Amino acid sequence: MSQQIQSTFTVERVIAAPPSRVFQAFADLEQKKQWFAGPDGWTQVEATFDFRPGGSEVNVGETPDGDRSEFYAHYYDIVPSERIVYTYEMHHKGVKLSVSLATFEFEPEDEATRLTLTEHGVFLDGHEDPALREEGTRLLFDGLAAYVERVPA
Repeated sequence: MSQQIQSTFTVERVIAAPPSRVFQAFADLEQKKQWFAGPDGWTQVEATFDFRPGGSEVNVGETPDGDRSEFYAHYYDIVPSERIVYTYEMHHKGVKLSVSLATFEFEPEDEATRLTLTEHGVFLDGHEDPALREEGTRLLFDGLAAYVERVPA
C-alpha cells in the first residue's frame, strides 16, 4: 500500500529590493534562470515558461552523472508585485516525489520586500522528506535575494 506525508511550511525573507523588482525575478524567464536552479553542476535540459493564470512551467535538469530532476507547474493566480499561486509536481529520476500548492506573497516593507511562501505538499511513498524540501526552498530564497540585490531592474 502506498503512503503519503502531508506537510505545510512557510518560508519568509526580507529582500532589499521593492516588490516590483522581486516579482520580476519570478515573471521573467531569463531572470528566473539566474536563481531558480539545481545544485552545483546542474544543467537545465528543458524549459518552458508561460507565466500567466492558466499557464504552465517546466524546468528539467541533470547533473553530470545523469541525476535528473523535473519541475512541472501550473499557474492559477498572479497579481503583479503582490501574489503568485501555483501547483507543482517534483520528479526525481523518473519518480514523482510530491505534489504541492505554493503561494508567494510580496509585501512592501520600507524600501524592501517581505517575501512569504506558504507551501502545502503531499510527499508520496517516502521518496522525499518534507524538511529537505523546506531546506531547499530556503536555499532558493538565498539565491533569489543574492540575485535581486546584485542585479537592479
